[in-house]
Amino acid sequence: MTATYTWDVFSTLDGYGSYAEGADWGGYWSKQGPELLEHRATLFDSGPRMVFGATTFRENAQIMTSGIDPHALDEWNVRTMRAPATVISSTLTDALGWPDATIVSGDAVEIVTRLKQESKVPLRSQASLSLNWALMAAGLVDRLQVTIFPVISGRTGTSPILAGAADFDLELLESRTFDGRTQELVYRPTPR
Repeated sequence: MTATYTWDVFSTLDGYGSYAEGADWGGYWSKQGPELLEHRATLFDSGPRMVFGATTFRENAQIMTSGIDPHALDEWNVRTMRAPATVISSTLTDALGWPDATIVSGDAVEIVTRLKQESKVPLRSQASLSLNWALMAAGLVDRLQVTIFPVISGRTGTSPILAGAADFDLELLESRTFDGRTQELVYRPTPR
């Protein structure tokens, strides 16, 4: 049996995954609410293994290991840090303080194919755009989970979440609205 691989990504309505430095949006584009945060925490109840590319891992490790009081972090962030992680990187040699991270160098498609075959728990990846574009193209992403925040960041948006992706058909598996404004759409992608 192979483990399910979910690519989890945050986006604005116009498809941006982040915003320019100096833009005053705040975390979650200032649109998080209690329903969303509670749901995000439950995503880690199954004890997934995280899969990161080097850039996203560095960004997460910097936040998670910066000495911030864990009580100041959202519960899902704390659970992310507690999850075992595989980091696919040819540049990193250090886990950057992440408690249970393994750095693996090599072909991402081969590494994730092996992880899916060997893992006894679901696999999740957050952001890691170029990594997940390649994995989707190889047919390894079982679920594309997009959380759409109700903002348009046409002037300040950076990192278009699907700009480097190939062509896909998407089958809608789930849809939810949190706090009356933020949508989560879960798709099964099929390469065209």
